[in-house]
Amino acid sequence: MTVNFAPKYPASVTATAAMLMLSCCAALAGEPATIASGDQDGLRWTLGGFGTLGVARSNGDQADFTANYLSPGAVGYARQWSATVDSRAGVQAGLRLNGDWSVVVQLVSERTLRNGYAPAVEWAYVQYRATPDLSLRAGRITLPLFLAGDYRKAGYALPWVRPPVELYGAIPLSSSDGADLSYRWQSGAANHMTQFFYGRTDIPAAPDARARAHGLTGVSHTATAGALTLRASVLRADLSVDIARPLFDGLRQFDRQGDALADQYELDPKQAYVATLGFNYDPGRWFAMGEIARMNAHSYMGDKTAAYLSAGYRYRDLTPYLIYAVSRPNVPNRVAGLDLAGQPAQRRAAGAQLNGGLNQLLAAIARQNTASAGVRWDLHAGYALKLQYDRILPQPGSTGTFINVQPGFLAGQPVSLFSAAVDFVF
Repeated sequence: MTVNFAPKYPASVTATAAMLMLSCCAALAGEPATIASGDQDGLRWTLGGFGTLGVARSNGDQADFTANYLSPGAVGYARQWSATVDSRAGVQAGLRLNGDWSVVVQLVSERTLRNGYAPAVEWAYVQYRATPDLSLRAGRITLPLFLAGDYRKAGYALPWVRPPVELYGAIPLSSSDGADLSYRWQSGAANHMTQFFYGRTDIPAAPDARARAHGLTGVSHTATAGALTLRASVLRADLSVDIARPLFDGLRQFDRQGDALADQYELDPKQAYVATLGFNYDPGRWFAMGEIARMNAHSYMGDKTAAYLSAGYRYRDLTPYLIYAVSRPNVPNRVAGLDLAGQPAQRRAAGAQLNGGLNQLLAAIARQNTASAGVRWDLHAGYALKLQYDRILPQPGSTGTFINVQPGFLAGQPVSLFSAAVDFVF
């Protein structure tokens, strides 16, 4: 079984397609990807990998651009050039025990909050195929939220250097510990896959804080008819992040109004909801795709809507493309906070600092536009060179998707980002 990416990478997005993509990486390079054990049960294993070597340059010196808050390779304020934004490597091993049972383990090495580039387990699951159309997985599995959610870290399968950060950066989780049930079915000329999933995750959200999502429950549906792929997903979870605990502890010192603000904005825990809808039309010579999502965490992380549109044209081994992405909060980026009238001078000063800290959190709910242009060159089987320019414009009142924001940061001023990356599979 082989998967062919060059020069036309896959348009349909399903969990099974993603598993095949990474399980058969060796086949992509033209080498056998499976070795039979020779026993009567047909024991078979696969081994392959993928990676990205990238570099980015930003002209913004008052904040850092990052593609993923959980893998904070950054460029801008910290350094003008950086190889940590997009660079990663992954390896995957699969073992098919028989026609019904299989095991998959995937390790990914990328910049993390605590351990540098130490490899981490991205996937580790057992799959049982009850029928040709019904399968169950248990362990650490893909979180099927977006069109590229099943292979968002395998850059070779993407037309761009990275997925749009307004959407994919808002939900940086790519896997969860739990189980899913997938069922394939047909209606007329359309092929469908409906996926139910349940799990939890507990990961570092800062060097000294963690993010926990319990009761993570959702459904994802993918429909493919000819060149058109549609995907819709809904997720809910009990989410807690203990990043700003001193701020909310301080607010609670201001009696009822402080308690009310802390109850409204603290994430300890709150029910979070995500709904996504995406399309990909890919007849071969060109493609057009787009996604929209609404995310509400009922906290300082806010309620926001993010979307993008992208199109590209394939000419021989070259694929020039365009992207336009937006993020808009459905809540204010600034609130009045504590009413400090009549408070003693010392409490007024402390309250003013707390109000400033709360509004700093709310300013991070991205209100931002990004226009991007790039080109992909499939220079060799299993290798692609990509160049991309992004014009990122955080709107007034918001720090956008930037991190390490400095006092001199000016919202409403565009930031230019240039990226180059070589994606490969083996």
